[in-house]
Amino acid sequence: MPKERGQKLKLLYLYKILSEQSDENHPVSTAALVSALHACGIAAERKSIYSDLAALEEFGVDIGRSRGSPAGYFINSRAFSVPELQLLANAVASSKFITEKKSQELIRKITSLTNAQTAGRINRQIYILNRRKHVNEQIYYNIDRIHDAISESREVSFRYFDYTLSKEKRYRRGGETYTATPYALCWDDDNYYMIAYYPRYGAISNFRVDRMDYIDLGEYREPDERRKSFSVADYTQGLFSMFGGEKLLARLEFSGHLIGAVLDRFGRDVAVERTGEDRFAVSADIVVSPAFWGWLFQFGADARVLGPERLRAAAAAEIRRLHALYGEA
Repeated sequence: MPKERGQKLKLLYLYKILSEQSDENHPVSTAALVSALHACGIAAERKSIYSDLAALEEFGVDIGRSRGSPAGYFINSRAFSVPELQLLANAVASSKFITEKKSQELIRKITSLTNAQTAGRINRQIYILNRRKHVNEQIYYNIDRIHDAISESREVSFRYFDYTLSKEKRYRRGGETYTATPYALCWDDDNYYMIAYYPRYGAISNFRVDRMDYIDLGEYREPDERRKSFSVADYTQGLFSMFGGEKLLARLEFSGHLIGAVLDRFGRDVAVERTGEDRFAVSADIVVSPAFWGWLFQFGADARVLGPERLRAAAAAEIRRLHALYGEA
């Protein structure tokens, strides 16, 4: 490498070396910096290192200096702390939505934001049990196209599928093309959903992104009042696993030991009323759906519907339907 060109790149390489090799517990000595620069084909000497480090500090790089043993220099602060990087890496590794291959790529990118020693520690501390991951990488391109459609106020067309008992795709409505206007993307229960206005129903519907194929962008749609006033937070309040249904204010009663599960579901702002020595009730907006019944019935006799009356009747009907599956057994 010509000397002049090497000198122009010197500061960049010096910053790269410090970023990849140093932290407070692993300072890099001046001699090691000179050696590392030489390995990159860049001439350097101890005196020039000091002025180069000063230039990096003037630019805004927070460089620390260790005067003990070992002595040397290190990047003192980074965009992400180690706990933050660990949290991001664990989230990627645990998400079933992200394929194994893409998870590895993303974790490599995340750990590239710290030095080699910390990156190794983060990788060694990722423990995920029994996590099944998607295998379809087309999902990422689907998300990108849907984002484009949302930002450009355009329709999307696609085919929607389920799986057969032989684990093969079966397109709904005989492979008919769906057309919808996406409002938002929502990640719920480890799945991505497209929230969109669906003209066939004349209402907002949810579509799992990993069940969408052949996505194309369609015509521009001038945002109407429905879209302008749409709020993801308001729309998803009370939804269970993104299942649609009638939305109503439910009054539910639980045994005391379920307070944690109820707060996890409805949030800490939900009003809690004592109804007995070890019972409490909450009033919360819910969407009546199979997912709601599944959540409620998992608690057995420790949970019940207090109102409204039509929700109590629906609960009783659902219990009778389940009882009929087993008869008198």
